[in-house]
Amino acid sequence: MLKMLAVMGLVAIGLVRAQSQPTSQSTGAVAFEAASVKPRAPGDNRFMFPRFFPGGRFVSNAPLGVVIAIAYNLPINPSPRLTGVPDWAGSMDAAYDIQATGIFPAGLSEKARVERGRLMLQALLADRFKLAIHRETKEIPVYALVVAKGGPKLQRADVEERDCPDPSATPPPAPGTLCHGASGGRGSGIHARALAMSELARVMEDWADRPLVDKTGIKGLYHIETTGWQPMQVAPFAPGAKQDGVDIADLPTIFTVFEKLGLKMESEKDKVDVYVVDHVEKPTEN
Repeated sequence: MLKMLAVMGLVAIGLVRAQSQPTSQSTGAVAFEAASVKPRAPGDNRFMFPRFFPGGRFVSNAPLGVVIAIAYNLPINPSPRLTGVPDWAGSMDAAYDIQATGIFPAGLSEKARVERGRLMLQALLADRFKLAIHRETKEIPVYALVVAKGGPKLQRADVEERDCPDPSATPPPAPGTLCHGASGGRGSGIHARALAMSELARVMEDWADRPLVDKTGIKGLYHIETTGWQPMQVAPFAPGAKQDGVDIADLPTIFTVFEKLGLKMESEKDKVDVYVVDHVEKPTEN
């Protein structure tokens, strides 16, 4: 599933995806006010990562499998945490131009806004794609994110939780000033003004070959800046293979990236939530 994304080095993270766990099925109590779902036009090679805007608008031009992963706070690349997605839904041939509008009530915390956005997206998937999905808890191989010997090497964020900018403010905060969000990806590294460790683990899990569980015990928000890193793959790189113009062989591994932060990925087994797609259909025309 999502074979195209498995080789991508850079993905913009447009939706905060950490901390809260969504319900396995939307109750339908929260939904977009209006939504347009159209198949990708012939010859359209755009890729637009699913993204919520502060006012409640949602846009996407990505494979259906990516949208499902975003709705349920799951990795966008192949992961044991999401199974049952049919092959057609994981290819660029199943990319849909989705435009939806909803309302975030005034006074919601940033965390509550993120959760409400996911619920609206879950409702859209159930309505337009007839998505049926359930959650299970399984013990599977994971990486535990722990503090490395010598202690963490993290830079405190320049803002406390209580002072984080309101994404719904008018005018909206400048890009890169919000808390709990990140940009970048494997190719250019992760860049964030203020992330919790659970959020960092969730972001980095998009490029790991197994779930990444925060067990650092570190509280608070931190400024994160990393370099890009090599893809996790078994096959050796072709001589001279490049990522964003840099020889892949010269890039650090994801393990090294964490070591520079004073953190460590340790292999173990743990119980995690996994999601199984029971049914999904191609949508009817608007």
